[in-house]
Amino acid sequence: MKTIGLIGGMSWESTVTYYKIINETVKEKLGGLHSAKILMCSVDFDEIERCQSAGEWSRSAEILSDAAQRLEAAGADFIVICTNTMHKVAPEVQASVSVPLLHIATVTARRLKEAGISTVGLLGTSYTMTQAFYVDVLKDAGIDVLIPKGDDIQLVNGIIFDELCVGTIREVSKNHLLRIIADLCRRGAQGVILGCTELGLLVSPVDVDLPVFDTAIIHAEEAALEALR
Repeated sequence: MKTIGLIGGMSWESTVTYYKIINETVKEKLGGLHSAKILMCSVDFDEIERCQSAGEWSRSAEILSDAAQRLEAAGADFIVICTNTMHKVAPEVQASVSVPLLHIATVTARRLKEAGISTVGLLGTSYTMTQAFYVDVLKDAGIDVLIPKGDDIQLVNGIIFDELCVGTIREVSKNHLLRIIADLCRRGAQGVILGCTELGLLVSPVDVDLPVFDTAIIHAEEAALEALR
């Protein structure tokens, strides 16, 4: 079994999901008392968020690259960044280590293709929804991407940073997300990506008529499968 190197803490609430799903997947595949071999470097999310807000992506790349190097030095066979937005600096992180990085958008695109999805709605931080680093991976896989309109972009972004990242779950915010998902459906989305690893804390597949692709679960499952290859 390969050793997984997790860069977590962005936020720590969703990193818990990664640890749980990875170990559950390994147990399901191997049975008995098996669990995953995991190393984790958990960063201070406040420092990362300050870099995001200030547009200091090079500094955040340095922080995550340092974490990746520590994980590689400790014996990680590949790296997993436990968040969507910080894949903006995935090229810099990958360049800093010799072991592979398992990209969250790449494995999500693979799941979408397997499900026959050609047009998908994307929810996430404003960075993830509006910048090319994430959307282009999906488009390169032949998938058309729809995002919320107008003020709904900042509404979703606020729910993530002001509520979910600090552990606040509000029914009114869930209803906002369901309304936005329904609008994406009317515009032609065949499924919806929960493109922030915290969104699964608020919305689940049973809440939505469309197929839901929770990136935290997908990424964690694919990390476990990669460890077993």
